[in-house]
Amino acid sequence: MERSFGLGLAIWAAVGVGAMTQAIHGREGIALPPPPAAAGVPVTDDYFGTKITDNYRWLEDGKSSETRAFIDAENAYTTRYLKQARIRPQIADDLDELDELESVSEARIPIERAGSYFFAKRLAGEQQYSIYARHGWSGKDARLVDPAKLSRDANTSVRLLDVSRDGTLVAYEVRQGGADEASVHVVDAKTGKALEDELPIARYDSVSFAPDGASFYYTRADKAGSLLYRHTLGTRSSRDTLLFGREFHGELLGANDLLGVWVTDDGRYLEIQIFRGVPARRVDIVFRDLSKADAPFEILVWGLDARFEAIYAKGAWYVKTDYQAPKGRILQADPGVLPDVWKTVVAEGAEAIDNWSIVGGKIYVDRLKDAKTDKAVYSLDGRPAGKIEFEGIGTASEIEGRSTDRYGFFSFESFTVPPTIYRLDTATGKREVFFQPKIAFDSNQYELKQVFYKSKDGTQVPMFLAGKKGLKRDGTERLLMTGYGGFNLSMTPYWSPVFAWWLEQGGWFALPNLRGGGEYGENWHEQGMFERKQNVFDDWFAAAEYLIANKYTSSAHFAISGRSNGGLLMGASIVQRPELFSAVWCGYPLLDMLRFHKFLVGSYWTTEYGSAANERDFPYLLKYSPYHNVKQGAAYPAAMFFTGDSDTRVDPLHARKMTALLQSAGTGGRPILLHYSLDGGHSAGVGVDRQIQDDADQLAFLWTETGQEPAHR
Repeated sequence: MERSFGLGLAIWAAVGVGAMTQAIHGREGIALPPPPAAAGVPVTDDYFGTKITDNYRWLEDGKSSETRAFIDAENAYTTRYLKQARIRPQIADDLDELDELESVSEARIPIERAGSYFFAKRLAGEQQYSIYARHGWSGKDARLVDPAKLSRDANTSVRLLDVSRDGTLVAYEVRQGGADEASVHVVDAKTGKALEDELPIARYDSVSFAPDGASFYYTRADKAGSLLYRHTLGTRSSRDTLLFGREFHGELLGANDLLGVWVTDDGRYLEIQIFRGVPARRVDIVFRDLSKADAPFEILVWGLDARFEAIYAKGAWYVKTDYQAPKGRILQADPGVLPDVWKTVVAEGAEAIDNWSIVGGKIYVDRLKDAKTDKAVYSLDGRPAGKIEFEGIGTASEIEGRSTDRYGFFSFESFTVPPTIYRLDTATGKREVFFQPKIAFDSNQYELKQVFYKSKDGTQVPMFLAGKKGLKRDGTERLLMTGYGGFNLSMTPYWSPVFAWWLEQGGWFALPNLRGGGEYGENWHEQGMFERKQNVFDDWFAAAEYLIANKYTSSAHFAISGRSNGGLLMGASIVQRPELFSAVWCGYPLLDMLRFHKFLVGSYWTTEYGSAANERDFPYLLKYSPYHNVKQGAAYPAAMFFTGDSDTRVDPLHARKMTALLQSAGTGGRPILLHYSLDGGHSAGVGVDRQIQDDADQLAFLWTETGQEPAHR
């Protein structure tokens, strides 16, 4: 590694002549001086004989005084831009109407225990969700945990984790801002008093009460890997018992192996799923018989390069897997025997299985029919037992509940329909509304449809399109497109106040189902992994070309947004096809693909991307890494990079470095902005007011930068 000169004042030296002399022009009359000047401090690495120079390595240190000065200067620059965005105050007012209302979180479907219901609800005007209990279907809602009483910080949030079998104890986590780390607490559901038990701030993956409620199991991840503990109530966490995680079956568990723990619905077994990487390339399952003192862990499945999910119901193990079935199937497992001879309960079909559950002695299977939810019901022996129908295109969550419960819960939503939570009677099929928000959005004014287009290699790709009924198609309307394309995650229609606002203004909205996701099973995912990642970007660019060719919009009015792996997609859009788009919002992004694995939990994702530490992976990572493909003098679209100090998943260094590099390189005269939150992060969690302000900033930027072209262009 070679460093050309030291840090210090040199960092704030002038950058290039172009960046120092050229004024920046936003749309709708916004004019800015040149961006803050951050000098390059070259550091050169040798990758298998190829030397790569990084001018902004110094921005990787998020705590240095130089980096903090850079952040302050960039935030001031972004604030100057936003103050000139005339539409921003109106956006904030409009978002108040979409956000500031009573809501029950569809992210935490109600848990039923002993005739009581536990859920997360936020009243109008409150900043965060509280945890509530409702005793009986028609009982009154009683608040158990109020984050406003835990901290004066509006960015302190709580999340419901588990409830004891008798409904007397509730485990929950407390999180600051958008960090992934949290502390774990327990409250008495009868008295509302918090127990003294507390697990310190860490990255917890799962919490599950023991059958007798006297203890709970939890998994905690750190640099050494993921470990399973049992915490006995009334004792200090330092005395918790380590049960699993160092090694098993003659195999050491690695730093990238994550554990999930559950107690089976009947309380008989403790089940552990071992996820090898994110996304898991392999999932192993072991279990322990809790009816026997100090029983050993037994293997349900081990050592196969496939994914498995298990539910124990009515005295048998049921397993959903992509083993020898890339679109998924459900088997009845026989411990100690290879899956090759397990009994097939629900066979692999033409559509991929997205979610599944067993509630009330029935198997509920969600398949994706061209990325749309199709929910079928089966008996435990695999006989078809009907379907659950929905009106229009949308996304239904899995039926959540226990195999021993009569009732289950699910939500339904789309880009034009706010989420409604239902209770399903598994015996009769009747459903009742548990909660429906009163949002001032008339869904009847909008249409949601699906189209298909061809990608660069001829692959047929589906795309959702939404807009006001009768909206014209002459290329003059603004369009917002978002996407993801990775980690086997299926992108199906979902509600967002940001998207709703865009639609209300008369803009089009689009979501293509890119390869890398799980919409068509594991094969679809694999076509967007490792050296095939470019397929994801090609699918995305083909979607944009389709929308422009069919006059939904034009490049001058084209806005795109994405976060995390979707932020990588935004970065690729900027450097590979800048002429297609006018404005890019890039949230919590991965952008330096040669060094991502070195920071925070980036090593988890080498099962998706590979690693530049491997000679085989380095060439393709370099070829598409957005940070390494910025060209001096190129004309780039307007871009806002959005991140924050509380992102403990994707290091904010990516956004810092890319902002500095683009600001020094571009000659297109369009604004390159860094929106750097001091309290926000990857896992959301900020208060409603802060979220509204952040969303208003995003929308003001995208709307402004997709208006009429400035006179100089």
